[in-house]
Amino acid sequence: MFGNFVMKKLIQSKMKNVPQAEQDKIMALIDKNPELLMKIAKEAEEKMKSGMSQMDAMALVAKAHEAELKEALK
Repeated sequence: MFGNFVMKKLIQSKMKNVPQAEQDKIMALIDKNPELLMKIAKEAEEKMKSGMSQMDAMALVAKAHEAELKEALK
C-alpha cells in the first residue's frame, strides 16, 4: 500500500508537536482504516475551499465522524 506510506509520512511531518502516544494512535488508525481518513480529509478540504480555516474544518468534520473514529480506535 504505497498510498498509506505516503499518507503516513505526510501526517507525521505535520505532527511534530503531537505527543508520541497520540502519533502512534493516528498511525494505527491509518493502517486499520485508511478509507475513513481519506473521507475525512476530502470533506475537510471541501470546507476549507469554502473559506473555513483548516482547524475549524478538521474539528467540524471529525465531530461529524466521531462515532466512526471511536470505533476505528478500539
